[in-house]
Amino acid sequence: MLITFTSKAASEVLMYKEHAKRILELLHKDVDQGVITAAEAPHALQVLEQEIAESRQHAVSEDVERDVHAHHNEDGDDANHEEIQAVSFSTRAYPLVEMLRAAKAGGHDVVWGV
Repeated sequence: MLITFTSKAASEVLMYKEHAKRILELLHKDVDQGVITAAEAPHALQVLEQEIAESRQHAVSEDVERDVHAHHNEDGDDANHEEIQAVSFSTRAYPLVEMLRAAKAGGHDVVWGV
């Protein structure tokens, strides 16, 4: 399922619910619907930027490694599967972070599920 983030400050941001859930949980927001007000934007940005910095310090999680091994043979290559390319937290969060920066600068809210 997709979540659409909207703000008068930027274009819509679409995100899979499972990916948005982690971001919104960090911000203590409901995944189904909510608002990040212009006043909350600076704190939200601080939280997300801290999480992005922290996630860049950690190697690929064991879950991703286990998934790679489950889909590839022991030599690491399998002609039937494409090479796994993990998408980092910072890459997934980037569009929403940019929206929050624009919302903060313009004094606008970010809403979803309404």
